Amino acid sequence: MNNNYDVFGSQAESHIDQNAITGILKSVYLWMTCALVISGLTAMVVANNASMIEALFSSRFSLIAIFIAQFGLIWFISARIGSISFLTATALFLVYSILTGVTLSSIFLLFTAESLSSVLFITAGTFAAVSLYGFATKKDLSSWGSILMMGLFGLIIASVVNLFLKSELMYWIVSYVGVIIFVGLTAYDTQKIKTMATAMHSADEESKNKIALLGAITLYLDFINLFLYLLRIFGRRK
Repeated sequence: MNNNYDVFGSQAESHIDQNAITGILKSVYLWMTCALVISGLTAMVVANNASMIEALFSSRFSLIAIFIAQFGLIWFISARIGSISFLTATALFLVYSILTGVTLSSIFLLFTAESLSSVLFITAGTFAAVSLYGFATKKDLSSWGSILMMGLFGLIIASVVNLFLKSELMYWIVSYVGVIIFVGLTAYDTQKIKTMATAMHSADEESKNKIALLGAITLYLDFINLFLYLLRIFGRRK
């Protein structure tokens, strides 16, 4: 969905409504934060409910069904954002956040609470710094897109392969490369969202809200994945 923004170009500074741009960007981070809070609370509730944990992990089908539902929701929102209402898109994103929280509940069973807190703090600090760089830099980061996406596909393939190889060396390589890729994607996506907000500053409120929601989804995914890869490196298992 990173390519959703490619069709929009820059506009002359004199014609840009900075307040409108600021409003869109505020909405992006507000929705992202809301989704992260929902996912975190859901994960804690599920992790502390024995019957939920048993129902979730007693069958691989349950997890597979949730993963398919997550993928389907993100695909549907991204592909149909122009034809569905903002309220519908928002509701679907919140459902996605809850499902993500359900799948993340396992980390509360595998890692200590102290390490989860410390890694969350590291992730938040890293994300904030890199996102700020993506927003403020005058350097055009558009050339990063294809490189980062190729790296992401390679990362997915390597992760799947290592499910069978169970190589500790590959585990650590994937973990560190994953951090690098999602740090890069955070900066890249932030700049893309800023470009999108600039191009859409004069659009109607419904369109602005949809753009903000798409941006929130993108940065939400960057944050979650950055957190998970940092957890692989710094998390302490029980």
